[in-house]
Order: sequence, then C-alpha cells, then structure tokens
Amino acid sequence: PEDTVTGSFASFISAARPEQLSQTVRQRSKRMILDSIGVGLVGSTTRVFDIALRYCRVGTAPPPPPPPALPAPLEPWFPQRPARTPSSLFPRQTHSMDFDDTWHPATHPSGAVLPALLAASQMLPANTKPNGLDFLLAFNVGLEVQGRLMHFSTEAHDIPKRFHPPSVVGTLGSAAATAKLLSLSPAQCCHALGIAASLAGAPMANAATQAKPLHVGNATRLGLEAALLAARGMEANPLILDEIPGCSGFSAFYSVYQPKPLPAPGQQHQFLLEKQDIAFKRFPAHLGMHWVVDAALSVRNLFINHAGSFSPSLIRSIMLKIPVSKYINRPFPSSEHQARHSFQFNACAALLDGEVGLGSFSESSIQRRELRELLDKVVVEHPEDNVANFDKMYGEVALLLHTGDVLTGKCDTFYGHWRKPLSKESLLKKFRSNASHVLPEEKVEAIITLVDNLENLPDSSQL
Repeated sequence: PEDTVTGSFASFISAARPEQLSQTVRQRSKRMILDSIGVGLVGSTTRVFDIALRYCRVGTAPPPPPPPALPAPLEPWFPQRPARTPSSLFPRQTHSMDFDDTWHPATHPSGAVLPALLAASQMLPANTKPNGLDFLLAFNVGLEVQGRLMHFSTEAHDIPKRFHPPSVVGTLGSAAATAKLLSLSPAQCCHALGIAASLAGAPMANAATQAKPLHVGNATRLGLEAALLAARGMEANPLILDEIPGCSGFSAFYSVYQPKPLPAPGQQHQFLLEKQDIAFKRFPAHLGMHWVVDAALSVRNLFINHAGSFSPSLIRSIMLKIPVSKYINRPFPSSEHQARHSFQFNACAALLDGEVGLGSFSESSIQRRELRELLDKVVVEHPEDNVANFDKMYGEVALLLHTGDVLTGKCDTFYGHWRKPLSKESLLKKFRSNASHVLPEEKVEAIITLVDNLENLPDSSQL
C-alpha cells in the first residue's frame, strides 16, 4: 500500500521527474560523478583492484540456463548479466584507496550508485538508452534513498561501529537508482528494495583491510541485481522499511529505528543534496583523518616559525585529541589500509612531510624510521566534547617540546568538508591528478567536458 513507509519510497522512485532537480542538485551531483570517476581510475592501479580483476577474468562460472522471456526492452540485454565486471569492479576501484566522497549521516554515496548506472546505461538496447538528464535523475534517486534511510536511526549519525554504511544503505540506493533508470513500476520498485535488503550488510571489523572495498562493490552489484530480479517478477516483503514489531526488516541494521515516509515528489520537493553538500577528500584516507592532518599541518607551521625548521628531535611528545572510534585509532599501522585508518599515522605523516598524498601510504613510507620514532611519541586523549560524528568532531594536535613549550593546532572543519567545500579549481586538480595515472590528457579533458554537460547528453552510455 502507498501509505506504508516502503510504499512511499517505491512511489517516490517511480514518480521522480528530471524537472524536480534544481540547478544546485545538478551541479553537486555532477561534481560527485566526476570525482568518483577520477578516484576509480587511480584506484585501478591498486593491489585490491588487481586481485578483483584477475578473479573476474578467470573465475567466471559457466552461464546459467536461459531465463524465461522478459517484456521488451529488458529481454535483449538482461541475459548478458552485466553485474559481474563493470558494476562490481569500478566501485571497488573507487573505494580501494578510501578516496571517495562521504556524506552525513556517514556513508560513501556515489560509489554504490554510479557504477550500477554506468553498467545499465551501457547494456540497454540502443533504442532505449537513457539520456544524460535521466542518468542524473536516477543518480539522485539513489542518493536520496540512501540519505533518507540514514535518517531513520540516531545511530547512523555517528561514526559506525557495527555495519559499514555503504554495504547497507548503498545496496538499497543502487537498487533504487537502477529501478529508476529501468522505469520499473512502483510495485517492482518496492520489491527491488526488499530484495536488496536481503543482500545488504558488511561488518565494520573488515575496515582497514583489503576486504573493505568489496563492501562498496557488492552494494553496487547486488543492488543492480535486486532491481533486475524485481523486473523479472521476483517479490519480497512490501513492508521491508516499515517498523514491524517482532520481525526485523531494514531495522535489523540499526538500533533506535524510526522510519518515516518519503514525501511524494513534486515541484516543492527538496532533495537532501540541496540541503547539504558532500565531503570530498583531498588525500586517500578515512574521512576522520582529514581533521587531524589539517591540525597537524597547522601546528607544523607554528613549529617552523618557532624553531626555524621542522626538527623531530625537539619534540618530547605529540598529543592527539580525537573522538572515540576504535577502528581508526591505530597506534602502529603495519599496512597501507591500516595506515589509511590511523589517526596517529596521518598526524605524524603530515608533521614529517608537510603533506599527505598517494605516496604516503606506500610500504616504504609506512616503515620509515623517522615516522616510527614520531609514532612512539604520540599520546591520545578523548575529550568528552569531541564526539564521533562527522558533523561535530574536531582534531587537535599539540606538540610538547623538550624546552617545555607547547604548540597546538586545531581543525573544526577541514577543507573539503560539506561546510567548507572544495572549489571548482581544487576538484578539477584532484580529478586531473587521479585520472592522469591511467588516461592521456585529451581523454581526461574529454571526461571533464562530458560530465559538465551531462544533462544535455543524448545517450548516457557515452559516459
């Protein structure tokens, strides 16, 4: 029924129209798409991607028996099973360096949606290809579903402890976006969400490992499959998002669960992306690291002004004031993925080098004697007012010198946060730097032009 929470989401997915996307929403979502493509391209140079690529090349199972006939236009392309490579490899690329965008409540929204839409656009028959505006609308439907689901629980507003959010809301976001691109009926959209809920969820214990990028890859792939299965006629619980006493649906992933209907789209509907921008990362690490890096760079400048140059031997101890979050409190990381999730490592790398970048997480950089000596000096405090919440936390780095002097740097909002968004120039610089690891300059510039004019693209598969 349409008066249920799940029914309201299904109706929204089906009824949303391109004219409901404001200019702000279009621009912000195009920035997200461009950044995700760049992050995905540089992510294709990683060990994680190489493992996944070799698996897809040699581990493909024999094709299943032909399924029953589908109504046109889905029949010509559904049997090709597009989920295996383009929809699962690309999101693993985007998250392989933890370089992808982040929203609040905490999740990585683009990586779970964009690859599914790229795969579906590429494989739809020529006479049914969605245009660029349809693509933008489906992308924003996927974002909206993720954002609304995250607001169902106060637990979701804090840095996660149990489930990695993209593996939960991202799976349903991928299903919603794909369902929209395929023009599924409200009933089919409802079932796509229900199917996706049965395919969702990954534990936070696999953060800071090579398995973490699989969370985003599976969200894309399984959400896409959920929409395709719903298109075939598979059914699921039509109340999957509702609160049903004694029988968990989507509430299984979150405590203090209070679902709310999604208002019907109309001229007055305001997408969440209109209200809150996205956070773009300046370097490839967990979002929380960006606060301590900016704080460390600030206190490093004070140190140089104080002593004339940066000399670690003058430092007695390094105090970090950070929120409580166990999986990113790693005193001595031993791998690149642990280093990307270590307050201590990122603060010390910024102090030592004056920057944090792609090369900061190489094995040789992680194992440097000078860096290890700085890590030995780190002491951590968890002030009560520094909560594990990307909208409220701060990072503070204090250097106690052997002279007794104390120098302090603090960051409340890093450059790239939704309250302090990257400029167009900074975002383009990041994209060009990432994409140039894989593509020649002319192709890099062609992608920029294509995304910038996406709503005017007659065939989104060109992307």
